[in-house]
Amino acid sequence: MHQDEQPLLGEEKESLSERYFGLATPKFFLAAGIVLVVGVYMGFIFFGDNSLSVLLELEEHQNYLSEDIERLKAENASLQKQYFELKELDADSQP
Repeated sequence: MHQDEQPLLGEEKESLSERYFGLATPKFFLAAGIVLVVGVYMGFIFFGDNSLSVLLELEEHQNYLSEDIERLKAENASLQKQYFELKELDADSQP
């Protein structure tokens, strides 16, 4: 073998992950696994049962219910006023 052929043999033994990503194969699979786990975790955070979108929907529903409670309190007060006015009129008409 000539000295010119020696570097070529070293390049041929280089794995695809070393050639394209600069990482040895075990390190590449570790990095890919970490990226996959983080990606799945982020997917659950944004789209799962305990996700940000569910939280925003629940806050919106809570605001709707709070407004509905205030509306019903006002309606209840108005109806109680009418009831007591009618009760007072009924008490006046009885001897």
